[in-house]
Amino acid sequence: QVQLVESGGGLVQAGGSLRLSCAASGRTFSSYAVGWFRQAPGKEREFVAVITWSGSRTYYADSVKGRFSISRDNAKNTVYLQMNSLKPEDTAVYYCALGRTRYARTMDEFDYWGQGTQVTVSS
Repeated sequence: QVQLVESGGGLVQAGGSLRLSCAASGRTFSSYAVGWFRQAPGKEREFVAVITWSGSRTYYADSVKGRFSISRDNAKNTVYLQMNSLKPEDTAVYYCALGRTRYARTMDEFDYWGQGTQVTVSS
């Protein structure tokens, strides 16, 4: 059984920063890719960023490229999402997910999901 717990969300003004954390337990965390996804009210869940099992490769949605940074600490079973220059359109519930493989990229390749953490960016 895998458990993922997100933390670090909150209310921030536009232009501010937040760092989200995703703590994992119950599986060999370091062997799998981890992704961040988000879902805004009335919209479908969308990809934000993913990091491969070793942290050697990262990928970002165009909408967050240059502002967000994903990283991982396999010794702590934790993945981070540093979010800078936040915009009101970044408001959403952010979810982390554990991939099925070392290089999982698309949403259907992620089997285990956290409960999400709310990020609200005010204008």
